[in-house]
Amino acid sequence: MRPTLIRSLALAAALAALPVLAHHGWGAYDAERVMRFDAALAEVRIANPHAQAVVEHEGRRWDVILAPVSRMTARGMGEGDLAEGKTITIEGYPRNDGTAEIRAERIVIDGRTIELR
Repeated sequence: MRPTLIRSLALAAALAALPVLAHHGWGAYDAERVMRFDAALAEVRIANPHAQAVVEHEGRRWDVILAPVSRMTARGMGEGDLAEGKTITIEGYPRNDGTAEIRAERIVIDGRTIELR
């Protein structure tokens, strides 16, 4: 009976850890290379663990990793601020591996700067 209990507990712990494994760490981004550009929002996903957007920049589609929705709201972002088609300024760090993804540190919407970290 004891080996079955140990296996069951190990399985439960492994399943509980899956969401953590699916989330990427910030070490995958090049904090020495700051990118800043204006782009129109092609797609917007407002969800946890953080909001995301897709933009076109220099001929590539970039995934933009934003902050948790609660943080952006607390820092002044309104419900309609991230509308598809709207042009915003993005400042952040690109991925180390060359993937077209940027971890946004701040965004400028309608002249307002919203700090994301």
